[in-house]
Amino acid sequence: MAPNPQPAKGKPEIVVVGGGAAGIELVTKLGDRLGKRGQAQIALIEKSRTHLWKPLLHAVASGSMNPVSHELDYLAQASWHYFGYRYGEMIGLDRSNKAVHLAATHDDEGVEITPPRSVAYDMLVVAIGSIVNDFGTPGAAQYAIPLETADQAERFNQRLVNACIRAHVQAEPIRPGQLHVAIIGAGATGTELAADLHRTIREVVAYGLGRIDPAKDIKIILIEAADRIVPALPPRISERTLDLLQRLGVEVRAKSRVSEVRADGVVLATGEFIPSELVVWAAGVKAPEVLRNLDGLEVNRINQLVVLPTLQTTRDPDVFAIGDCAACPIRPDASATVPPRAQAAHQQATHLVKQIGRRLAGLPLEPYIYRDFGSLVTLGKYETVGNLMGFIGTKNVFIEGYIARIMYRWLYKMHETAIYGAWKTLLWTAARRLTRQAEPEVKLH
Repeated sequence: MAPNPQPAKGKPEIVVVGGGAAGIELVTKLGDRLGKRGQAQIALIEKSRTHLWKPLLHAVASGSMNPVSHELDYLAQASWHYFGYRYGEMIGLDRSNKAVHLAATHDDEGVEITPPRSVAYDMLVVAIGSIVNDFGTPGAAQYAIPLETADQAERFNQRLVNACIRAHVQAEPIRPGQLHVAIIGAGATGTELAADLHRTIREVVAYGLGRIDPAKDIKIILIEAADRIVPALPPRISERTLDLLQRLGVEVRAKSRVSEVRADGVVLATGEFIPSELVVWAAGVKAPEVLRNLDGLEVNRINQLVVLPTLQTTRDPDVFAIGDCAACPIRPDASATVPPRAQAAHQQATHLVKQIGRRLAGLPLEPYIYRDFGSLVTLGKYETVGNLMGFIGTKNVFIEGYIARIMYRWLYKMHETAIYGAWKTLLWTAARRLTRQAEPEVKLH
């Protein structure tokens, strides 16, 4: 049977905007269930060419992982799983005519690839994720690198390697703040990046950059405005993570708010200046600005689309939202909203596949209920800590070491299995292990 069969005219058109963790899982399952059988026309709108699981971005930034071996090509996935791939970025919505407006796309030389156009839908699912929130801090947008995309993570890694080579060949001594990295935001991304950088910078230096003394010249500063690091997680995980980072020599600055980012470092609200050649902004999240003016759909203060327990937006039952861009109650009778976590994206995608099937069958939609299975923080090869919930009765179980590391990898394998299937996931895992034997320990270019 040929991939991507074109359903007969009049079949419902289901459009998913955003190919992150939630969007790619959803569109893949919809394609396999509905697109393959010609029951609906499925389409994915995405401004990138490839997908990379967002929790891996810190590893790309540090150089401990080559993104090429973990990226999924959207065009190939669409062909394999019976959905259409529409390359472009959503810039607007016309709900009365049920059309998503896309901006033109251009290559690196400015040549147009696709013109401005619109994509029709019968049901629309917005899953464009989140971006970092710099809260309008002066200099943040200009001098700090966010970790929202694989391109940004690779750009930081290139700057890091270039900084090491520059320091090695320069005639003058290393300056104060040179080879220092300031990470603003000590959530999961910031803490994981700090630990990974401690190892990978030393690996880079070991490849012949002997004029750099890692113990004396390299410094990592982790800055957090809250009173403890990873504040969204239980205090025990925070305490254990802090202990591990301090033993690595990472300077942790809690209760420290950044008031300005400069080319040579960051300024705290107290007036203290922290010199640093490289600055990463990993603090705060918000939904993309395009949602704020999406044809009257309701949003909250951080631009998230407000949705009902059915995942439908409050002002249009034909428009759904899932993942980090949706403000969804954790259960129908709760005011708290679902946290921006990979497990939530997976749960919502799985739930919505079933609900779209029910809607096409004329059945009422069932509410989504968030299940928190715990949290994990990986500190590279040094340690992984976390807590599991719901696996042993109702107890909250603290885990660390090998078991925690296996659980962390299992989360990624769950995502891969959802988009590749079990057999391909097994093959990809084996292939990466073999490839790693012939590669440097860290990415050097």
